[in-house]
Amino acid sequence: MTADLGNEKRALRADLRQRRRTRTTTERATESTALTATLQRFVEERQVTSLALYLSAPDEPDVRPFLDWACEQGVRVLLPITREDGLLDWAVRDGERETEGIAGVPEVVGEVLSPLAINDVDAILAPAAAVGHDGVRMGWGRGYYDKTLGSMANRPPVYAVIFDAEYLDEVPREPHDEPVDGIITPSRILTFRS
Repeated sequence: MTADLGNEKRALRADLRQRRRTRTTTERATESTALTATLQRFVEERQVTSLALYLSAPDEPDVRPFLDWACEQGVRVLLPITREDGLLDWAVRDGERETEGIAGVPEVVGEVLSPLAINDVDAILAPAAAVGHDGVRMGWGRGYYDKTLGSMANRPPVYAVIFDAEYLDEVPREPHDEPVDGIITPSRILTFRS
């Protein structure tokens, strides 16, 4: 990574973090309700029976109401568990128990499955800081999803879950950055390629 590209990513991430932190309680509630409806539509339209998701942190798009709904509908949901080697293990949600993972993000408590567990899900819904119009996903700099997605031979469709304003003309791209197949925001589902 060139120093300029690294600085550009750091500056963009700092700006995005600040925007997320300044959302009002009303904005958060409205966006959470809208995102839940959009995610439900995604599952119903594509007849998804299993997916990989994540536990949203307070400043992230709130996927937790959707997670509850998906579990009630019998959708098998795998949630990530961070590993020291930079890959992700997966677990099925075990009630309401959570812990803090290596990177300080919320993680589910449950039976831990290997990184290969997500090979057979119908879709992967990944967190992101931003996504460019060309499908380039920029994460938060830890590389867990890039390593995981880059190691999959036949990966299921991957959609980044972001706020509407985080769909940008372009984001800085490094060789290891894995593109996504689409985005899901509070207002829409957008597929980049089929």
